[in-house]
Amino acid sequence: MADTLAHPPAAGNGASQAEEMTPDDLWVVGAALVHDGRVLAARRAPHVADRGLWELPGGKPEAGESATDALRRELREELSLEIKVGKFLGRGTARRTDGRHILLDVYLAASADDKAPSPGRLIAHDAIRWLAADELSTVDWAAADRPLLPDLAAALRRDAQPGDASERRMKRAY
Repeated sequence: MADTLAHPPAAGNGASQAEEMTPDDLWVVGAALVHDGRVLAARRAPHVADRGLWELPGGKPEAGESATDALRRELREELSLEIKVGKFLGRGTARRTDGRHILLDVYLAASADDKAPSPGRLIAHDAIRWLAADELSTVDWAAADRPLLPDLAAALRRDAQPGDASERRMKRAY
């Protein structure tokens, strides 16, 4: 369980150290699952904290589990999706509506077979949407996701450029 971790690993791409966390804080990982210039956004279901807010899907790493392994497991369990995890996008922190501090590490991701992902059952979410860069502001994002939106929009704009999309995604994210 992630709550047993004193610290998440230091974030990649220039983050120098992990943030100080208490046992009540949560380290979570999220996937910016991108396909054809759009990202999969998921709305939190009524039975979970921050209900009704939109987020990049993911969850809590289990004890000893890497961030990338946790993302693959969480998207398989919660959305019936197989993904490949790419580069670290960024880290967001916030206080959740229930008062807990969240440290969110987000990675770019793509469908494992490079086809348009089609999520199956929804467990922690009650809706999904595919959003382009200019549509990110049309949903009410969870607080930890909000600081990552400018970097996400830039990644989506790169992915939506004309040309061989699969080759561009591979160069950018992996």
